[in-house]
Amino acid sequence: MNRATLFCTAAALLGAGAALATTADPVRDRLPSGWPLLDTDRVWLGERTVDGWRDHGWWTPAVIAGLSLVLLLLLLWAALELRSGRLRVLQLGRPGVTLAGPALAAAIAERVQAVDGVTRAQVRLVGRPRRLRARITLVLAPDGSPRAALRQLSLQAVAEARAAAAPRELEAEVRMSVQTHKARRIR
Repeated sequence: MNRATLFCTAAALLGAGAALATTADPVRDRLPSGWPLLDTDRVWLGERTVDGWRDHGWWTPAVIAGLSLVLLLLLLWAALELRSGRLRVLQLGRPGVTLAGPALAAAIAERVQAVDGVTRAQVRLVGRPRRLRARITLVLAPDGSPRAALRQLSLQAVAEARAAAAPRELEAEVRMSVQTHKARRIR
């Protein structure tokens, strides 16, 4: 939800900025002839309105400070949204005892690579501390069975990861691909 709202806000601001940019002659001259353009003589604020606001000494610094604050808050929001995907620290049963999220992901990846038919595995833990999601990417050997690999994965590596993450829920999202043979060059 937050990412969708952030995306829509960014798209609206980008669209408004692009529409305003079409009023400038250097931009207008480079756009295709069929594009909708705003009139160059359009008055957004009348002279009386602008002069009335300029008479107040606080107006210009207040507008600049307000816009700077809005920009700073939007950048902070975007940074928090991008950062919230990865799990950094997992609190264990006792206070003060933690496990690093990347360490748990590395342990799961090592366990997944031990599954028959898996040549490469990558695990990424995402989500909130109460509800974890393990994104597992597997590369199977050409002769590997996806069904057997998935069964072993769920019975071994994912079951152990769920036990380690208890009492939290752990969902596993598995993506599989098959390793392809590259043609060798003969010289």
